[in-house]
Amino acid sequence: MLALRALSLQSLLRVVWIFQSRVLSTGAEHVIADAEGDLLFLMDSSGSILPYEFTGLKEFVVDLLKPFPVGPTDVQVSFVHISDDPVVEFPFNKYTSDTALQWALLNMKQKLGDTNTGKALTHAKDTMFTQKAGARPNVPKVLVWLTDGVSSDDITEPIQLLKDLGVTIFIVSTGRGNYIELKAAASEPSERHLYYVDPDDMYVITEELRNEILEIIRAKKLRALDITARSFRLLWPKLLSSDTGYYLIEYTPLTESQRKSWKTVTGDETSVVLRELLPETTYEVKLTPINNSNYNKPLVTKVTTLEDETSPQIILISDSRPRSFRVSWAPTPLGVASYEVLYGVLPGGEPSLLTIDSSQNTTIVNNLEPNTTYLVTVSALYHSGRTKALSAKACTQDANSKVNNLKLIDISPTSVTASWDPARGRVLQYRVRCTRHRRSPSVRIIPAQVRHVLLTDLIPGTDNRICVKAIYRNGTGQGLCRVARTPQQRDSLSLETQLTKSYCIQEHQCW
Repeated sequence: MLALRALSLQSLLRVVWIFQSRVLSTGAEHVIADAEGDLLFLMDSSGSILPYEFTGLKEFVVDLLKPFPVGPTDVQVSFVHISDDPVVEFPFNKYTSDTALQWALLNMKQKLGDTNTGKALTHAKDTMFTQKAGARPNVPKVLVWLTDGVSSDDITEPIQLLKDLGVTIFIVSTGRGNYIELKAAASEPSERHLYYVDPDDMYVITEELRNEILEIIRAKKLRALDITARSFRLLWPKLLSSDTGYYLIEYTPLTESQRKSWKTVTGDETSVVLRELLPETTYEVKLTPINNSNYNKPLVTKVTTLEDETSPQIILISDSRPRSFRVSWAPTPLGVASYEVLYGVLPGGEPSLLTIDSSQNTTIVNNLEPNTTYLVTVSALYHSGRTKALSAKACTQDANSKVNNLKLIDISPTSVTASWDPARGRVLQYRVRCTRHRRSPSVRIIPAQVRHVLLTDLIPGTDNRICVKAIYRNGTGQGLCRVARTPQQRDSLSLETQLTKSYCIQEHQCW
């Protein structure tokens, strides 16, 4: 009864949100002024995204952008699909009105294919943030990456190169991806640039994300971004040029005026990173445009750096089973007296509490319900009395969610047919992953009523790993894998010697 009630409430909220979205799109005027920037949306359009999730992501982007003024002197929007190769839906200068932009977003088609995010990020760096693609110099640049948390290739280098260009990176993850990788990819501080949200609850973060973007693209004042314990980036409107003067930047801790520092940058710059700062310190920052011809009033702001080390900074959920999962966190500073792990069923379940010794950074939560989503909060209790907390979602597995009796038949030098018995529970689809010899893995999404698939493009005489998982509404079940060795063109190996069976209990072991 409780589950039915929660589902009904969620459905009601969804209907209200969609209704409000439609009303806003037909009659709302822009309420945002002084917004100027280039926004690039990088969205997972691969086969790992379910069709209803793709539709929800499109509606989320439309709703997010509704109050923004769209045009060559306001906000420009570009969109790139993540697939086998990046697909540009439209460049920055394609649409100059909000109506045309909304129409284009809502009518986009999913591309399917693999999730090569690294390729898409590299394409964004090399091609999208350029004059040829309609990007403008001297305006704030923002990248919003919408993902289910999975990438088939490396993202570390292209992410860093984009940050070096001054691009602020937001990440919205609808899946249980690699938290450490996503946290490192998002701009600092990560708690303001990284969002984990269920595909059905996207509306919850719309306003918060929109306000964070506005903080960047409202470039009419002196502002600080990417704040860490020992650095932050200043951003200001273009007031000079390289021919007309330079900027003097002075920054001083409020409690230690004798530690005043300063630096200069050329007149064509509109941002700078200040480093080697004190943690947990408020700085008064003054930027003075130096111009012999005209007087420009200094811009002033105050910026407070973060703590040198907060705890926990990372929560990892692993070893998920029908009635338990493991919670791990880091770091574990000496100042922590103990940890508290609070967990409860979403939405609104009665929470339970575990107290963990300060020397430990992991624990197993037991006696849980199968196929259920939990909110887990880890709090560090310091000797000083200070408390720091971080939360994450965790999902238990379906008690009967494993694909059964995976068979690989009709093996030829270049193809194989995979078939399986149905998994129990309300299966939405099956996900079939084929890892070919020396090639990138491919993923096929199969309807729930179909339980076989022909896999082609194999190389004779090689090992090919095929894994099948059931996809449920709140996640995936346990995977079942086998390895098929394709025969040479004239090889007559028996079927028994071609197959090796292996079970995958943890998702990351298979995928």
